[in-house]
Amino acid sequence: MSKTILVLGGARSGKSTFAEKLAKKIGGKNVTYIATAQAFDQEMEERIAHHKTQRPVDWETIEEPTDIYQAVQRVDNNQTILIDCLTLYISNLLLKENPEEDFELEKKKNLEEDIVENINQVLKYAEKKEIDLIVVSNEVGQGLVPSYKLGRLFRDISGRVNQYISDKADKVYLTVAGLPLDLKEISKATEENMDKYIGEM
Repeated sequence: MSKTILVLGGARSGKSTFAEKLAKKIGGKNVTYIATAQAFDQEMEERIAHHKTQRPVDWETIEEPTDIYQAVQRVDNNQTILIDCLTLYISNLLLKENPEEDFELEKKKNLEEDIVENINQVLKYAEKKEIDLIVVSNEVGQGLVPSYKLGRLFRDISGRVNQYISDKADKVYLTVAGLPLDLKEISKATEENMDKYIGEM
């Protein structure tokens, strides 16, 4: 039975490294890496090159910045897919739309719905084809509130999409300083303690 795993974390938290370890453990050599990053400058080129050197040479890489569902459909059955990362994918779509400061609320809703639908298609396809799916995403809600409208839009959509995948995923990990925390197990224990506490009131 296939699994969906969400790996969250802040910048340099170790989320990609942990996700790659999971992919190697689950899929071995049968892993397809879907990369959403785009090299717009030298720094990004260096980051992408560094990520490539960390991946096993046996893994297939598909570079797809704006249509991960189309990329997933190119993968054979019974594979393991690692998507890195979801927040870059959302950023790419936002920049593709080229929203100005007066980006209308209706366009915002439509864009968010399109992103969620694309993610939903990916999840359904992976389940149908028995593909193990690992999704890497940034935890965006613990920093400063962005001072510009596009930044707040990016934060809001990313946060809600993370919640959507978290609800559907079999496992959700949060990486902090390179250490993974099993959020679903922590949440389950917290809810059990809460029910016990309320029952004793």
